[in-house]
Amino acid sequence: MDDRRKTKRKYLLYYGRVFDEKATTLLGHLVDITLQGLMLLSDKPFSVGTTQQIKLEVTDDIDEQPYLNLTVKSIWCEPDVDPNHFNTGFEILALKPKDEQVIQAIIQRYGFRDN
Repeated sequence: MDDRRKTKRKYLLYYGRVFDEKATTLLGHLVDITLQGLMLLSDKPFSVGTTQQIKLEVTDDIDEQPYLNLTVKSIWCEPDVDPNHFNTGFEILALKPKDEQVIQAIIQRYGFRDN
């Protein structure tokens, strides 16, 4: 997978919460993000190849809207170093220009390391 990556991952100082499309169930925490995708740390694994709507919680210093609504597709899922958690890579589908601005603001404000 790493040899296909076109954009360096930007790890974040703040692990934003990610919810289901109704914002009722916490799916996990954002670990890194680019305009093409994101990685989520969660308690449960995600099925690879599934598409879903998610809501990424956004702090008010980033945007006035409390959530960034995204359509994502799970590309890979593997156990974390902590056996009680999983890391899942998602491709972001159909990104809107406003969404791009919010993601860039998250990277600028909370990003600390390229990988």
